[in-house]
Amino acid sequence: MNKYDYLGLDGKSLKILVTVLEESSVSAAAKRLDMSQPAVSHALDRLRDVLGDPLFVKSGRGIRPTVHARALGEQARRILAEMKALTTPAEFKPGDKPVSFTIAANDYQRDLLLPCLLERLRRQASNVHVAVVPSGIPSAEQLRDDGCDLVITPHPPQASDIVQKRILTDDFMCFYDPAVRTAPKTLSEYLAADHVSVRFGNGERVILDDELEQSGIRRRVTLTVPNFSGAPPFIRGSDLIATMPSLLRLGSMQGLGAHRPPFTLPEMPLYMLWHQRHHADPVQRWLRGALEASVAEVMASIPD
Repeated sequence: MNKYDYLGLDGKSLKILVTVLEESSVSAAAKRLDMSQPAVSHALDRLRDVLGDPLFVKSGRGIRPTVHARALGEQARRILAEMKALTTPAEFKPGDKPVSFTIAANDYQRDLLLPCLLERLRRQASNVHVAVVPSGIPSAEQLRDDGCDLVITPHPPQASDIVQKRILTDDFMCFYDPAVRTAPKTLSEYLAADHVSVRFGNGERVILDDELEQSGIRRRVTLTVPNFSGAPPFIRGSDLIATMPSLLRLGSMQGLGAHRPPFTLPEMPLYMLWHQRHHADPVQRWLRGALEASVAEVMASIPD
């Protein structure tokens, strides 16, 4: 029985075998590998025990490989090439193959960023497909279970296997119909108004509600809608106001009056999230890079 089993093989031993085969000399192989000659000889002895073959025999002043060693050399080269491929990042060129992404976002992030993202992706690769799904208040399971590739949200879940990166910071504005009313300029005017709020389909509240509650500000909410884009039809032609992310003025809130709230609110960061197992994936890195470039393009387009 061999002293070692096949689990005793490793890449270094295979590299030594191949190098001795190519040099037909232990000393020349040791010099090429930057090893001592005794270390190479010891590695060959270990390989002989594992493989059950003398591998090399003396021939005059040199050595000659056995038939088995020659055959093993071809296998070893293939194995070393495969091992090298494991440590070499896969290359990806947009357009080389069809790719499909699922992105979770609510209507605010969807309308603000994803049209620009899709246009950018399609400029680089015509064979791309993007599916957009609602995020609500996202959970780590959405990314763990392959439910989506990327989540865009102000609510990153606290999980060690979820990677997050801030992509922009927004603040809040009061939106209203200037043909019907003026903006609330004082806290008392704000509290006297009727408000529109958002409650997502799963019952989760928006981050603003928590901020107001912690500040002791209690609005009179007349209408609750399931997403941000549901508010404008109710605001137009009425005296309702809605305190929502300011960048909505680029989308669904266009044409409405917008004014800073008459009190201080924290800024709202927006993150992109992905699972740790996709961190080094070149396809996913392309997607994340395209999203960051799209954010920069959108923010640069905002008038001063």
